[in-house]
Amino acid sequence: MNVIEAADVHRVLTFPTLVEAIRTTFGQPAGTPRRTVYQLREDDFFHDAFAVLPAWSADVIGVKAFTYLPSNAPKGRPVLHAKILLFDRDTGAPLALVDGTSVTLWRTAAVSALAADYLARKDAKSLLVCGTGNLAPYMTLAHASVRSYDDIAIWGRNADKAAAVAKAVNAKRPDLRVRVVTDLEAAARAADVISCATASKQPVILGAWVKPGTHTDFIGNHQRMHRETDTDLVVKSRVYVDSRANTMNEAGEILLPIQEGRITDDHVIAELADLCSGRAAGREREDDTTLFKSVGTALSDLAAAHLVTQRQ
Repeated sequence: MNVIEAADVHRVLTFPTLVEAIRTTFGQPAGTPRRTVYQLREDDFFHDAFAVLPAWSADVIGVKAFTYLPSNAPKGRPVLHAKILLFDRDTGAPLALVDGTSVTLWRTAAVSALAADYLARKDAKSLLVCGTGNLAPYMTLAHASVRSYDDIAIWGRNADKAAAVAKAVNAKRPDLRVRVVTDLEAAARAADVISCATASKQPVILGAWVKPGTHTDFIGNHQRMHRETDTDLVVKSRVYVDSRANTMNEAGEILLPIQEGRITDDHVIAELADLCSGRAAGREREDDTTLFKSVGTALSDLAAAHLVTQRQ
């Protein structure tokens, strides 16, 4: 069985190929049970967890397992560790053990960009990325692989970290015009696409700031009582998700407006698989405000890990 480490993942993946691989996998019949997340410890500060995510396609069977321990951060240790085990669909034989931490960065960004390819206006020219964590450069580069942006703005609470994200993006794509912004409201009002991957527990983007025709995505929150945007934006948007089963179990962006009585379950129009298979249409009108919520799916991990093994 092949053991594939993070360096190999980063060496072989590109966003154009990964976006298409995920599009193909999501467009075909597959098995994607709801993931299981176990809370290991809870207190006022930390939510340590262990999760298991199974999936299968026509070609492979896979399971991703990861640990999430925020209590590691103050000690200088990684917060997230993940591995993906792949099996051959025909024989059941183990194929590879793939580093899941690096795959998570790539597939999370690629899924966001794939959704934008269906939901953002074709003539979108300005992108706002909110967040300065490890995922931020990947989100920026992924979005830039599906649209030609004239202006890319990076926002974070720490301007130095935002500048580091911009530098990392330009190291990979010197052709992109990337700048740091400090006035979030002004940047949001000007943006054609807004992508958020923050650790915020409270709304970062407000519905009142988002102009008609804008596409937004919210990737950072996986908690039922937290959210990166407010109810107003959800109510006025055409809402799509990566997985109904997972988002309706974990995503405060959807669950809190339902609890408030502002929307019902059927406010979510479709899953990403519906878009990829053609069962659901993407953007229908230029002035539609669209919103994509992702908490992660095992099928995207499967598609990315399988692509890595094919390109070794």
